[in-house]
Amino acid sequence: MPPHPRPHPGVRPVTTYLIEADGGSRGNPGPAGYGAVVKDAAGGRVLAEVAEAIGTATNNVAEYRGLIAGLTALLDHAGDGAKVEVRMDSKLVIEQMAGRWKVKHEGLKPLALEAAGLARRLKVTWKWIPRADNSHADRLANEAMDAAAEGLPWTRSASSDVGLKDVGLGQASSDVGLEDVGLGQASSDVGLGRGSDVGLEDVGLGRGSGARQEESDQRPGGQEAGSRPGTEDKSTGWAAPPTRTATTLLLLRHGQTPLSIERRFSGLGDAELTAEGIAQAEAAATRFTREPYKLDAIISSPLKRARVTAELIATHCGIPLEIDDGLRETDFGAWEGHTFAEVQERWPGELTTWLADPAAAPPGGESFTVTARRVESARDRILQAHPGANVLVVSHVTPIKLLVRLALLAPPAALYRMHLDVACLSRIDYYSDGPAVLKYLNDTSHLH
Repeated sequence: MPPHPRPHPGVRPVTTYLIEADGGSRGNPGPAGYGAVVKDAAGGRVLAEVAEAIGTATNNVAEYRGLIAGLTALLDHAGDGAKVEVRMDSKLVIEQMAGRWKVKHEGLKPLALEAAGLARRLKVTWKWIPRADNSHADRLANEAMDAAAEGLPWTRSASSDVGLKDVGLGQASSDVGLEDVGLGQASSDVGLGRGSDVGLEDVGLGRGSGARQEESDQRPGGQEAGSRPGTEDKSTGWAAPPTRTATTLLLLRHGQTPLSIERRFSGLGDAELTAEGIAQAEAAATRFTREPYKLDAIISSPLKRARVTAELIATHCGIPLEIDDGLRETDFGAWEGHTFAEVQERWPGELTTWLADPAAAPPGGESFTVTARRVESARDRILQAHPGANVLVVSHVTPIKLLVRLALLAPPAALYRMHLDVACLSRIDYYSDGPAVLKYLNDTSHLH
């Protein structure tokens, strides 16, 4: 059928858009979140809303994350080439994105680059607005932080317009955790310098709920740029006692595969367990049938090496197996099946970029920024669905290391100081009032 020659009567096509974005941190750094709204510029009609708590981060990181979410929401709604005015009450972000201020803080550079890449796909003008004029996005950010403080994901409030498109965006810091390719020891082993940590110490390390401050190096006299009057960080440095009932995630790496023996990149390829790998899975299953373990649920990555490991345990324990696609390993694209040395020889430039920038992906693969985003989402789904339960999660090196680092509020370099053996077990307890506690890491006692 040919397209209709004219718009339907009464339907006004949207030709220009507005994005209002905001972010806040209650502590700077502290529990942080963002909000963004996409509107029809002509009538102010709300077309999309997005908000998310991003854990412990600075205000500047939250502001940039709000911008990125807003730009992504518009691209999802209208596609490339749309004309948009971006409005924020962060003078820092607006001036940096407009090119009038340099991005001086190393922690903001990856986010600024990501936002600029999205903006290049649109026709953008940048406008600073007073905080009072940015109340919609501010409300969304605070709703997300308030929800996170209660251990819940953000959902649209009753005050939101009907029919809004919930984009559900979220990003987080991420890193490589690849013993299989020799990256599990120290960053110096693979030539990582300070640049490999750029931007990640500020991003997504916990959960929480807006005092906000902006980078002070853009203001004379050391005054915090954009700090909001009348707010203070009331934290004392000592957390309140955690709630008594925790949700326990028992994190099991899958059993041995041919690729893990040869220390090759093993991402989305469906490697089989070796005979030793099956024996390791059965040993883990025996462990979980004894005290003190009393599993309430078993959730696995969909990849065969993890799924078969989980199936063996589920059969022993008599518990149905659930699959969560967010627990899969990073997609290493063209590097799948290669050793680190082979990748270094064939893709030296791409490898250097990948090691230095979590937003960079292997050729045809997935960036660690994307990996961390889905792993955090999977974690939140599990915690919401199984409060107070003992949950076995069968996954891979990168997702498990990300969960551990986030629980510890550790910097990205911590990923290179962890080692995970095949079929090892780690444990994190999550409390409803916010704290996450790592109980143990890389336990292989069931294999001996």
